[in-house]
Amino acid sequence: MSSQSKVKRNTVSKIAARKGGEPIVCLTAYTAPIARLLDNHADLLLVGDSVAMVLHGMDSTIGVTLEHMIMHGQAVMRGSHAALVVIDMPFGSYEESPQVAFRNASRLMQETGCTAVKFEGGTRMAETIAYLTQRGVPVMAHIGLMPQLVHVKGGYRVVGRRSSEWAAIEADAQAVEQAGAFSVVLEGIAEPLAVKITKTLTIPTIGIGASAQCDGQILVTDDLLGLSEHTPSFVKKYSDLAEQITHAVAAYAGDVRARRFPDSEHVYGMKLVRNNKVS
Repeated sequence: MSSQSKVKRNTVSKIAARKGGEPIVCLTAYTAPIARLLDNHADLLLVGDSVAMVLHGMDSTIGVTLEHMIMHGQAVMRGSHAALVVIDMPFGSYEESPQVAFRNASRLMQETGCTAVKFEGGTRMAETIAYLTQRGVPVMAHIGLMPQLVHVKGGYRVVGRRSSEWAAIEADAQAVEQAGAFSVVLEGIAEPLAVKITKTLTIPTIGIGASAQCDGQILVTDDLLGLSEHTPSFVKKYSDLAEQITHAVAAYAGDVRARRFPDSEHVYGMKLVRNNKVS
């Protein structure tokens, strides 16, 4: 038995049990190599619909398809063995009806082997969350700033900065919990409200642009590594890989143009034949 097969993958119940305990580390992953690097550090890997912008150069998450999510989900499952893997349901794959959402969610799980799905919406999606969870599909909810509504909302806007907005957002949080979501992402929510929701709910809250008091945090991995061209103000960059890659590629280009690469260490010589023996 390989050492990899001995490791048990994180479960929904284990994540749910972390409520109020050690903060839950969540990151996005879209490829097997990155999933492999993150797996020993993250409790949960999200195959986010942010792949649309991060890897496919789209302007928003709207253009990503179910086929995109399946392909990237399969890659992340191959590259990881310990983290719980959750896959975003893309725009248009779950809003029509609970039945359509279940069909697409079950396809995601069957074709990738992931444990759970995530989709946006509070009270408006509570019926769908309940329908899926009652049929064996674990759901991570997502409220607050919802990128898939960018065209309706007229952009990416932080919510909860006005007290008049609080009741509706709190209602969303309560609705997804009561519907059976095992956790909920709080995105772009004013900190005092995020803290209040975290203290009120019995399921873990995962913050992104919210509060350190959430039960866990998630960031787009490319943002924290300094690979994104534009990063939101709530992102802390832990590295600047874009600069390092630029320097490395510039050095390579210079060596090629100066014929310094490949040198004798990086080419194949002839095999010598001595007394009918190859050495």
